[in-house]
Amino acid sequence: MASLAELKARVCQAIDAHREEIIALGEDIRLHPELGFKEFRTAGIVAREMAKLGIDHQTGLAVTGVKGLLRGRGDTTVAYLGELDAILVRDHPNADPETGAAHACGHNAQIANLLALAYGLVESGIVAELDGSVALMAVPAEEYVEVAYRRELRRQGVIEFLGGKPEMIRLGAFDDVHIAMMTHQSSRLEMGLHSVAGPSNGCVVKLIRYEGRAAHAGGAPHQGINALKAAMIGLQAIDANRETFKDEDHIRVHPIITKGGDVVNVIPADVRLETYVRGASLEAIESAARKVDRALKAGAMALGATVHIETLPGYMPRLVAQDLVDLYRANVVALAGEEAWGEPHFGAGSTDMGDVSHIMPSMEAQARGCTGTGHGADYQISDPEVAYIAPAKLAAMTIIDLLANGAAEAKRVLERYQAPMTKEQYLAYMRALAREVTWSAPEE
Repeated sequence: MASLAELKARVCQAIDAHREEIIALGEDIRLHPELGFKEFRTAGIVAREMAKLGIDHQTGLAVTGVKGLLRGRGDTTVAYLGELDAILVRDHPNADPETGAAHACGHNAQIANLLALAYGLVESGIVAELDGSVALMAVPAEEYVEVAYRRELRRQGVIEFLGGKPEMIRLGAFDDVHIAMMTHQSSRLEMGLHSVAGPSNGCVVKLIRYEGRAAHAGGAPHQGINALKAAMIGLQAIDANRETFKDEDHIRVHPIITKGGDVVNVIPADVRLETYVRGASLEAIESAARKVDRALKAGAMALGATVHIETLPGYMPRLVAQDLVDLYRANVVALAGEEAWGEPHFGAGSTDMGDVSHIMPSMEAQARGCTGTGHGADYQISDPEVAYIAPAKLAAMTIIDLLANGAAEAKRVLERYQAPMTKEQYLAYMRALAREVTWSAPEE
């Protein structure tokens, strides 16, 4: 029986053998960005590469998701995930000129990591020596954008949840998975070349419509009800609540106005806002969301308008399985040296990997292979080795640790991790978050 070191060396050699091909795949995807639940070209690349490797796989999961399975011995399955979608950054130099989509968050590198891992596991032949299986999952729609489009998909019955991983959880794609891992690329200089993301904020999403009454803005403004002024007061009331948010709750509320009126000489009667309400715990999110709703109603009350508030389930706060972090750190040190490691830190953003972490031990590794600002026009892959190649090696090495020797490490992780929810509890909680509230001023 091969030692852990021998298995790791074999899989790393197999990945290196396809280095140029993997980088080319990552670059091809980078230059052809697609938004969530529309990633048909990217999903096709994943399916094509899995077919070339003889990996049994499913397609069309949650519209565009792909899941391959490499069967080893035993009944423990570790999943490695890559996100298919891009983000909207219209002024990015590589943005799609029609959709505005750009890979300004490195998801193209995640898919390269996923395919590199597939090549390494298959061509090294190590899966037959593991006491468990590996699921390779390309997941859609992590970026929570184009909400109107996704709501229409929901209305049509195509999806229920507006994020890719929640939808794949609902559909049962994670039912046979026990531990989940992925890598997210980063440009943050304060972290090491390789790290693991710490806890993060979760969020709910709010769509707000202020309804007023149109009137001539110059000749008869007294006959109207200004929905834009109502929205402005609602936004100011949210700001007035900021000092009531506890520092340790990491609350973030950052609304945008998506429609401010129709023409300048008509009192705005239909004004639309969107916002996330983020926080470090479910309790903190719920408390902040109540304050936001109260503030939004205050704007309507002040002007005598009506406000419609639709709350959509967003993402759960990300939880950390420390045993996975410890395994991953040891492999970073072995592959790249102690100086390459960066300690985990709290993330104020939100990701649907948090949803996965609420039902099983999960880990979102990080690789600093990029420069620029995340979700910004200057975001680029700067180090192909760190972004495209090394994460696959580290994932493979960690999977070997988990599934070799009777999958003893995987069993230890599972025994020590207390998932706060079952799948059924998670789905019930998410569905309970979805609600619509209307407040109207009483008739005068």
